[in-house]
Amino acid sequence: MTAAEPRRRARGGGGAARRAERTAVSFETAKYIERKIPNLELLSEETLQIIEANAETVLAEIGVNFPDNPAALARWKDAGAEIDGERVRIPRGLARKLCATAPSQFTQHARNPEKNVVIGGNNLVIAPVYGPPFVRDENGRRYATMADFQKFVKLGYMSKWLHHSGGTVCEPTDVPVNKRHLDMLLAHMTLSDKPFMGSVTDPSRAQDSVEMCEILFGKDFVRDHTVMTSLINVNSPLTFDDVMMGALEVYAAHNQACIVSPFIVGGAMAPVSVVGTLTQVLAEAMAGIAYSQLVRPGAPVIFGAFVTSIDMNSGAPTFGTPEATQILNGAGQLARRMNLPFRSGGGLCGSKLPDAQAAYETANTLNAALLGGVNFMLHGCGWLEGGLVASFEKFVLDADQLGVLHHLAKGVAMDENAQAMDALREVGPGGHFLGCDHTQRNFKTAFWRTEVLDYKPFETWDEEGARDSSTLATIRVQKLLDTYQQPPMDPDILAALQAFVAEKKAAVEDAFT
Repeated sequence: MTAAEPRRRARGGGGAARRAERTAVSFETAKYIERKIPNLELLSEETLQIIEANAETVLAEIGVNFPDNPAALARWKDAGAEIDGERVRIPRGLARKLCATAPSQFTQHARNPEKNVVIGGNNLVIAPVYGPPFVRDENGRRYATMADFQKFVKLGYMSKWLHHSGGTVCEPTDVPVNKRHLDMLLAHMTLSDKPFMGSVTDPSRAQDSVEMCEILFGKDFVRDHTVMTSLINVNSPLTFDDVMMGALEVYAAHNQACIVSPFIVGGAMAPVSVVGTLTQVLAEAMAGIAYSQLVRPGAPVIFGAFVTSIDMNSGAPTFGTPEATQILNGAGQLARRMNLPFRSGGGLCGSKLPDAQAAYETANTLNAALLGGVNFMLHGCGWLEGGLVASFEKFVLDADQLGVLHHLAKGVAMDENAQAMDALREVGPGGHFLGCDHTQRNFKTAFWRTEVLDYKPFETWDEEGARDSSTLATIRVQKLLDTYQQPPMDPDILAALQAFVAEKKAAVEDAFT
């Protein structure tokens, strides 16, 4: 055993943990997607070069702001940037040179090593919805609670096609703002054994996240391995606020991964044109990623792009639009040219309900993410109402459809069995294939099968209550929660995590703003 191995292997957890493991419900979790299909390369070489040149002009001539962060300004000055108040102008080529020290891919370790994920390359790792203050279930829309959050973590743990537990799956408004991150992290660590995300709402909360991981994995392991991936949004246009940058500084210093993600509503926070928006996305991503490398060269980082358009009549964001698909594809090309992992996509929609609008818009974005070379998909399931709502029903509907992406990503088999010449010879003209040997050998695995949707004849469907997709999803939610069993954990580690949370909570007064 090496010093770098996580403590869970050095301390087996005793008889209680072993008994729990033997009696746990067995269910399948799919490995992260390894694409065997080509990416859609939408933009020409000439267009990409123009965007890259224009992004360098933005950084050198317009610059980016780092407000209320003298340490960041000092780092940039030492690196050779021009500082004018809070404005940082980055000489041509400097940001790209700094970004080159970031790894092209990295492993995020889970407490269950079988669920580690590799982010980058041809891989696609999918995480659930992130950030909504409201939830929706069969009883309607309401503010989220910690009990809701815990249910979502359980659903994510039980979902076959979901590789990652995520972060703020919903915002539990019944817990003080300055303490809820502790409960959320504890839920991810104890109710699931998939990888998870850390807190970014304050640098001190990022530090708490690191320290809780040191309890879970062991300090030596965290020092040498990436165990968290966290979302750092750029305050578009061209502004890097001190709270997000403070969290990035903590994570980068501890070799934990950050998604540097421009947060753009086209027409409001970026130009209305695809190329203009991509220019801004590239400039912002390069500046943020470069800054992570100033904090610690080699820190793992993901090139992020969350871009949607705006309805010019209502001012509301729109999702699943052709422009969003074009921007996603172009951003993926730009990220790959920088040899960096790419984050975008998800089950995005503007609908208020898990209805046809939600399905159309979600399908458009999920397929764009698969074809656009996304490596880390946030909001993979559960997103509703432009990200204001985390829906239990949509969570399981989306999670089911993620299986389609797994199936498409495999590509088309061409081996002897796939050619099926024996079946064609056996059946011949005018026959059918239902009973032939090839069908009998392959029918169990030949086709992807839904766990939620209904394919029964009309008469059967009608007799069972003519249930729509939302009703079927409600049933699926309850089935998953009814069969959930908590993954085993070393009792000593669990006690240490609970003590850490209790001590941190007791040290400060409640704050709800």
